[in-house]
Amino acid sequence: MVKWWKQSTFYEIYMPSFKDGNGDGIGDFAGMTSKLDYLKELGIDGLWLTPFYPSPKVDNGYDISDYYEIDPDYGTMADFETFIQEAHQRGIKVIADLVLNHTSSDHQWFQESKSSKDHPKRDWYIWRDFPNNWVSFFGGPAWEYDAKTNQYYYHAFAKEQVDLNWANPEVKQAMFDVMKFWLEKGVDGFRLDVINFLKVNDSFQDNPYDLEKKEQIHLFDKDQEGVIAIIEEIAEFVHQYPDKFLVGEVGSEELDILKLYSGLNKLDVVFNFNIGSMAKFDVDKLYQQLVGTEQAYDSTQIPTLFFSSHDMSRHISRFGGDEDLAKLVATLMLTAKGVPFIYFGDEIGMRDWITDDLSKMKDVQGITGYKLALQEGKSHEEALLVANEKSRDKSRTPMQWNARANVGFSEGKPWITVPEDGYKVTVEDQINDPESMLSFYKKLLKLRKKHSSLQFGDYEFLRNEDGMIYFVRTDTVEKVLVVLNFTDQPKTLEVEVAATMKLLLSTKRTGLDRESVVTILANEAVILKGDIGNGLVKER
Repeated sequence: MVKWWKQSTFYEIYMPSFKDGNGDGIGDFAGMTSKLDYLKELGIDGLWLTPFYPSPKVDNGYDISDYYEIDPDYGTMADFETFIQEAHQRGIKVIADLVLNHTSSDHQWFQESKSSKDHPKRDWYIWRDFPNNWVSFFGGPAWEYDAKTNQYYYHAFAKEQVDLNWANPEVKQAMFDVMKFWLEKGVDGFRLDVINFLKVNDSFQDNPYDLEKKEQIHLFDKDQEGVIAIIEEIAEFVHQYPDKFLVGEVGSEELDILKLYSGLNKLDVVFNFNIGSMAKFDVDKLYQQLVGTEQAYDSTQIPTLFFSSHDMSRHISRFGGDEDLAKLVATLMLTAKGVPFIYFGDEIGMRDWITDDLSKMKDVQGITGYKLALQEGKSHEEALLVANEKSRDKSRTPMQWNARANVGFSEGKPWITVPEDGYKVTVEDQINDPESMLSFYKKLLKLRKKHSSLQFGDYEFLRNEDGMIYFVRTDTVEKVLVVLNFTDQPKTLEVEVAATMKLLLSTKRTGLDRESVVTILANEAVILKGDIGNGLVKER
């Protein structure tokens, strides 16, 4: 039996920003429930929800203060249960973001841990008499001094995000109990945050420093011995429940690291940042990463395909704002081999938001970046550039539903600024426009659902010729050829049996001449279906 997630397209919802249902300016479960029909019509199979647990929101919910409740900003447990029920009735699965690596410093566990060196929960976190040189991934030292007990606690991220000590079996059991609770509440799996950080090297050696890059090498504080064994235990536990899905955020772009965490008896998939986090579009690098992933992964491993998330700039902005390129990237994401993840708003082409007012910035990374830049002697203007570069606010602005007040997101003042140009790019404007980005995503998702080779097919070949990536995916039923011309010049392909080929989609036209040489227009995506018994493209 084919696992449901292998044929699914996921959609990430950043909880505060999708849809507000009660007018307080913050997205919530009631608002999301009201938009489930939109997601169903779009063609979404699974939803990934960012954290919805109580939190002081130093890091927008990734600092959890109670694992067993719903944050009041997002509603009640009854609202959550209604949302799960309504999503399942529409055939939409729901996976929950879960942070196993650290808790909020406000969590009761940490409050007890810091109360005394002799407290039973002292060893639930990582305490040291003296800090080493480890730095936080958010900037600054990774150790915070506690005057009451005269020791330092470890935090890989913000000082309010305190790392749990997974060497303590009581911690592991407590977190397994958390997973059990939400699985029994009906979630269909988890996205596990920074899962390769669960273990640190207990020698606490100083990390080396890269003089050329002017940054610390995180040699002893992630991807440590013993973490894979924990991953295997988590996978065994979660997969005792039928049809559950595990995706891991592994903080690395290195394939040799990524491939360690997924596959048989491990996570189902991990996010492939080697593909998804390109700072600027580079067709050759993209192709190399696609090929490299295909070569590195074994038969039990499937890559993920994404180009935006709540942790990075939206790809349409990152890649220069061109809609033709955005459609080409979307076509790749939804037709290449892998499990695709769409970030909310990308289906309408939402852009990044950049602010010149630091008081409007919410993200801890941006604010920390600003402060560190000032400490380094940069001017306010220079520090603000650093803040915008590091801030993740740029991709977290409210979903743009219509051109009315607050882009239809909320009847109240939104928790974060609505971009001035956001009123020009909305669902309402695009939903009935056959040429819109939204209509294009719907066509792609419909194609993916209809054609088994786009869900399960292997590559018959995967090629790059002077900026044109093309590949054939085939299964026992059909062959599908996908051609992506990332250049501003027409390209040609010589095909085997033009008369038997059917045009499934083009970003530029409605039909192709049935000739042995097919011209692919500049910045065009073309998807063709051929007979299973024939080759589609002649060797060059």
